[in-house]
Amino acid sequence: MKGPLFYSKILLFGEYGIIKDSKGLSIPYNFYNGALKKSENPSEAAIKSNASLKRFAEYIQNIDSELVRFDYALLKEDVDSGMYFDSSIPQGYGVGSSGALVAAVYNQYAFDKITVLENLTREKLLKLKAIFSEMESFFHGKSSGLDPLNSYLSIPILINSKDNIEATGIPAQQSEGKGAVFLIDSGIIGETAPMVSLFMENMKQEGFRNMLKTQFIKHTDACVEDFLKGNVKSLFKNTKQLSKIVLSHFKPMIPQQFHELWEKGINTNDYYLKLCGSGGGGYILGFTEDIEKAKKSLSDYKLEVVYNF
Repeated sequence: MKGPLFYSKILLFGEYGIIKDSKGLSIPYNFYNGALKKSENPSEAAIKSNASLKRFAEYIQNIDSELVRFDYALLKEDVDSGMYFDSSIPQGYGVGSSGALVAAVYNQYAFDKITVLENLTREKLLKLKAIFSEMESFFHGKSSGLDPLNSYLSIPILINSKDNIEATGIPAQQSEGKGAVFLIDSGIIGETAPMVSLFMENMKQEGFRNMLKTQFIKHTDACVEDFLKGNVKSLFKNTKQLSKIVLSHFKPMIPQQFHELWEKGINTNDYYLKLCGSGGGGYILGFTEDIEKAKKSLSDYKLEVVYNF
């Protein structure tokens, strides 16, 4: 048995903000993927994945059947015979490892599933998001459902607000373009749940709530608009502001050894860094108007280009 591949994703804009109704833009990232598999000689990783799938199967048995129904008998049979999720998606890196797994399980075992081939109305997208949110909560305690949605549909998703999401097109990449979005590997595994708890704790302070509304969400929304319209100049102006705001107000989410690097980008304009997912480790997302300049400036790190302007 080998199921279809599900890809990783990158939330270009909207981390934390989408919890409080900012815009967001999520794109599939085909560099990493995962699939459900069975093997005669499972590796240690496969055995570990199978144990985790067993717990996940028990968890989804308790999801409200009004929302979604699964073929539990078949799922249980497959899990008992050693099925695991074979994935190249790094865990704790903010590129949606649990999202791809959730998408794969829904695809294989859900009854009456909504497919990418039908007309994806807003209602259908919101229903999928609600199903995936319930399923992925097993991994994160609280999930928006967006990662699995992106992985399942494998198309860019524009988040206008919590109850308003749509499939979208993004400007075609300029393969010769100097501008780029890239990833840097922090070398640390990030944990989503504690970072989200910290954010929720901060939200109790009026000053933080104010900053989020008047600065963070304002620039996030502007970045999404700029990116979709191809307003590159304005995009970099807003990304720089976003990078500054994150350095000032989300410092605990940035690994310590990157504080200086973050500031260097803002001061030199060689690149601007932002969180990729919840932060605390994993990947860091970078934006640059000149990828060669950024590579020189970040010569100690390997940059993985995701998109070219």
